[in-house]
Amino acid sequence: MPDMQKSHDDRNIAIDKVGVKDIRYPIVVMDKSKEQQQTVARINMYVDLPHHFKGTHMSRFIEILNQYHGQVSIDRMNTMLSDMKTHLEASCAHLELEFPYFIEKQAPASGARSLMEYQCNMTGSLGEDYDFVLGVTVPMTSLCPCSREISERGAHNQRSAVTVEIRYTDHIWLEDLIEWVEECGSAPVYALLKRDDEKALTEMAYDNPMFVEDVVRAVTQRLLKVPEITWFKVACENFESIHNHSAYGQVERTRSK
Repeated sequence: MPDMQKSHDDRNIAIDKVGVKDIRYPIVVMDKSKEQQQTVARINMYVDLPHHFKGTHMSRFIEILNQYHGQVSIDRMNTMLSDMKTHLEASCAHLELEFPYFIEKQAPASGARSLMEYQCNMTGSLGEDYDFVLGVTVPMTSLCPCSREISERGAHNQRSAVTVEIRYTDHIWLEDLIEWVEECGSAPVYALLKRDDEKALTEMAYDNPMFVEDVVRAVTQRLLKVPEITWFKVACENFESIHNHSAYGQVERTRSK
């Protein structure tokens, strides 16, 4: 049968990324206790396309993914990307995974246990060199220092989302990365809280007010203490409770050699 994808294209335009997007697929993530956590990821797979080819072979992306059924993990990213380059005759391959990850947390006063969900992502690229970025979004509570200072009663507070992406030289557990970020807000959030817990967290946030600027600076300070991290980006969004907009801050750093 004719292979239309390999037919000639005379427009002389190479394509940087082409492939399949938003595939839902089961993956395995190793947690800090060395147990395997089964989850479902949204996966994007791309390669570059030379200017003289009309198209890429879309079915090959799914074939490669199916070859790694039950084995899609951080440790396999480099190998998967290499297979994508080989089977799709590309010079560069990209693999992006976004998935929910669950950690059991204990409420601060009652000790009630519940599973907390965190959105994580892994991004790998392979051209001449391999590049890998690990990311996680951590929800937290932030309480406005200005509101507390000027108000006779209470202060406005809200849920915030801190997204951290890192490059590193040695393995870093998601649990540790999440813990480092949670330490930097006015108070953490939990899936399950009893009344004693709500009281404890409300008072914790009031005693630890934070602007969005404070949060990104605190997370930056914490990540700079981790020698394995060579590059990071921190972004915090406060979903303001008394405004019709969010507050936002971002820091990006590359560690000096």
